[in-house]
Amino acid sequence: MALKATIFKVDLSISDMDKHYYADHSLTIARHPSESDKRMMLRIIAFAFNAHEQLEFTKGLSDVDTPDLWQKSYSDEIELWIELGQPSEQRIKKGCNQAQQMLVYSYDNNAFDEWWKKEQNALNMRKNLSIATVSDEAMEQLANLATRQMHIQVTIQDGQAWFNVNDETLEITLQQIKEIAGN
Repeated sequence: MALKATIFKVDLSISDMDKHYYADHSLTIARHPSESDKRMMLRIIAFAFNAHEQLEFTKGLSDVDTPDLWQKSYSDEIELWIELGQPSEQRIKKGCNQAQQMLVYSYDNNAFDEWWKKEQNALNMRKNLSIATVSDEAMEQLANLATRQMHIQVTIQDGQAWFNVNDETLEITLQQIKEIAGN
């Protein structure tokens, strides 16, 4: 018998002073049986840093043809393609070719370092690609706060984010590994 996804409900309140974006989002996240709390929380981080009324979670691990998150225009063009982890160069090529911008979020750990050493030259050629990491320690702390019902308040200012999850506050900093050309 196939395992079913676990459903998480997240009330996410975002105050992004850098982008002047202030909104509440009621998110339903289907966590794939093979997905860890850490990876699921990385999806929430990616959502918070890129929040937009049209940003949405896709089927993620259940659908190899879509990214983890994307933002589409009203005319169904992909404006933003977001992947997690260390996607293959072919996957990044696909995202960069189909979307105006592609972002990759990963944990800052040895697996990322090895992946970056291997893929760096090819990925630096992609002008619409940005790659950022979050410290493994911060991800572990955030994952430990994951529950099936979460109330998360995020405040972003000067590139720093403060996540208040169930009355615990954590500072989350993105380390920009590669930025989109011209930014």
